[in-house]
Amino acid sequence: MSDPVLGMVMLGSFILVILLGFPVAFTLMAMGIGFGYLSLEMRVFDLLVQRTYAVMANDVLISVPLFIFMGYVIERANILDRLFRALQMASGGLPGALAVATLITCALFATATGIVGAVVTLMGLLAFPAMLRAGYDARLAAGVVCAGGCLGILIPPSIMFILYGATTGTSVARLYAAAFFPGAMLAGLYLLYVVVLATLRPSMAPKLPPEERNVPVLTVITAVMTSFVPLAALIMMVLGAILLGLATPSEAAAMGSAGSILLAVLYRAFTLEKLKESVFLTARTTAMVCWLFVGAYIFTSVFGYLGGHHVVEKWFVEDLSLSPVTFLIVTQVIIFILGWPLDWSEIVLIFVPIFLPLLDTFGVDPIFFGVLVGLNLQTSFMTPPVAMAAYYLKGVAPPQVRLGEIFVGCLPFVGIVILAMVLLYIFPEIATGLPSYLYDTPVSGQGGGNVLEVPQGGFMEDEAVQLPPLN
Repeated sequence: MSDPVLGMVMLGSFILVILLGFPVAFTLMAMGIGFGYLSLEMRVFDLLVQRTYAVMANDVLISVPLFIFMGYVIERANILDRLFRALQMASGGLPGALAVATLITCALFATATGIVGAVVTLMGLLAFPAMLRAGYDARLAAGVVCAGGCLGILIPPSIMFILYGATTGTSVARLYAAAFFPGAMLAGLYLLYVVVLATLRPSMAPKLPPEERNVPVLTVITAVMTSFVPLAALIMMVLGAILLGLATPSEAAAMGSAGSILLAVLYRAFTLEKLKESVFLTARTTAMVCWLFVGAYIFTSVFGYLGGHHVVEKWFVEDLSLSPVTFLIVTQVIIFILGWPLDWSEIVLIFVPIFLPLLDTFGVDPIFFGVLVGLNLQTSFMTPPVAMAAYYLKGVAPPQVRLGEIFVGCLPFVGIVILAMVLLYIFPEIATGLPSYLYDTPVSGQGGGNVLEVPQGGFMEDEAVQLPPLN
């Protein structure tokens, strides 16, 4: 069996084993070492050591545990309850006020945490019952919570873009700048949909009772100033430091972690027990991410050594004869389908690197491609059979709310994500404008970007791996 064929067998075997429910990180390592041994023999173990050390020495990944810790501290500081109540009072006069408050809270809190499960679970405990008590349609309420909770994948400072940047060798700061307006656009489309739907079909999102709408202005201002403003200031401080080049993502994440502890102290919600829980959860989540990174590094290195990338490139370039437009469409459709059985981290670390060598061939900017992927991955949490956001919500929802209702409620928001991707492709300046303005880099273009930034130092430089010769 030739090496390229062996590489494709390796990829197919991985997908099959994952669908059977085996742990992803250790499946990646086992597949990489097993198939690598067939071609590299004992040298595959040198590759294992090199790739594991490369993950340990990657400075970009330092920001992962720091941002995760920041999120867990904020989550345990009871800030979410204050924020939701304040936004509920501030939006009381709008159609679908509770849904609007939920989406804004999710967007802001997802920006602070980036942990989808935590946001969906907390809002499922806080906002979802409130919407049901107010007479909201269960499907709409479920879709709002799930869609809003997934925004942390896209809106900076997103963990996903840190992993994408480390994978492709692109600048995390540029990725954050490129994702800022698309994230705001998607959140705005969600809000527009809810307001229009509540206006046209008020029975699905009834207005709040007068006593909850007619709140004194001073009370609203006080609530917003004591809940929304401090958290927004912390987020803008962290994100602004990264975008303006005042700090690296790791330095800004450390600053955000310290700020989250200060915020918890100011809200009188800081205890050693909560700090201990945050540290433990951070260590557990970081270990999962890093082992997944090690496994993906080994898998993609062996896959590239076997020539699997050349098979994929030949299929796209010669067999299908794709144009840049159809290439983007096909790759995004593949990622969309992969989102049904797989998590976003597995897609970013395993399958996105397979497409990266093709970006140069088709003249696609990897930063623009990364933002498209970030938008697309919103659907991975909302499309069955995996749809983890739906399962998170079902775990805390009242028993009468069926999982099928949650799935149905998510579908309109999946359609909105697809609409946002179409708008981003038609108007690429939504993503490329801010990086160009901040860093004076000509990344704007038509049709998904005509200017290419070649990734450096990413997964795909497997030819640079130095292995000792066979004895």
